Amino acid sequence: MKTVDQFHLDTRSLEVFLAVLRENSVSRAAVTLGMSQSAVSHTVERLRQALGDPLFVKSGRGIAPTRYALKTGPHIQQILDELRALSAGPPFEPASAEFTFTIAANDYQRDLLLPPLMKQLALEAPGIRLQVIPSGIPGPELLREDVCDLIITPHAPDTGDIIQKGLLRDQMVIFYDPSVRSAPATLAEYLRARHVDVLFGTGERTGLENALRARGLSRNIAVTVSNFSGLPEFLRGTDLLASAPSRMQHQLLRGFATAPLPFDYRDVNLLMIWHQRYQTDSGHRWLRNRLAAVARHLDH
Repeated sequence: MKTVDQFHLDTRSLEVFLAVLRENSVSRAAVTLGMSQSAVSHTVERLRQALGDPLFVKSGRGIAPTRYALKTGPHIQQILDELRALSAGPPFEPASAEFTFTIAANDYQRDLLLPPLMKQLALEAPGIRLQVIPSGIPGPELLREDVCDLIITPHAPDTGDIIQKGLLRDQMVIFYDPSVRSAPATLAEYLRARHVDVLFGTGERTGLENALRARGLSRNIAVTVSNFSGLPEFLRGTDLLASAPSRMQHQLLRGFATAPLPFDYRDVNLLMIWHQRYQTDSGHRWLRNRLAAVARHLDH
């Protein structure tokens, strides 16, 4: 009989196990959880040692759960459900709730996710007010110091007290005014073209610019703006290019043409992140669930 080392078990680790079991993939579980693939792999390895079973083995190009993992999965799900019920505290009544919920987000995330969230609040929880503040590239201190309750960002700090969950994915594309120019056909043409880029008010550049610099490449940046809202007026009627998330073609950059980037670049994985002290807060959890539902609707 296996003896379980309980000191290597925690609810987050068990949630990781269930995600890998559900997805049959470490990489897909990482996306679902909003974690890095290496963090998921490390957690699975700790669980193997604690539970005394391989849990997942190679099968073709993927992985397959062991008999022990399949048998244990439903029990772990039941344990987590019971723990959540135990820690939920008093029932949350959205219709009578009265408080302000502060979310840090840049204008892209704000305009994409928060107006539909506000419509839901108006129907279900009219006493909850949203306060939206800019996030730049956020650090954990925003959450630790209670500057905000939640952050929406593609950049999650890798610290143990900050919890994250994936919301949706997007791709970076090129935006341009088709009445003035055509899309760049090559990487060299893309780099030579004049660009409008985002330099956040906090001084950080976008991940795309940092990725290009890491490859020893540089664009011809003609103008920088402090947020994505500055892009449309600089693009309209000019030969400038802007590299931005593709979903902006349905909102801020509606009417501009798009083209794929002429080089490989990772997807934008939008996350919501919060401090662990709010993990079991019933009102906070209710709002996180509503935001996740908004994101799921946008992904379909």
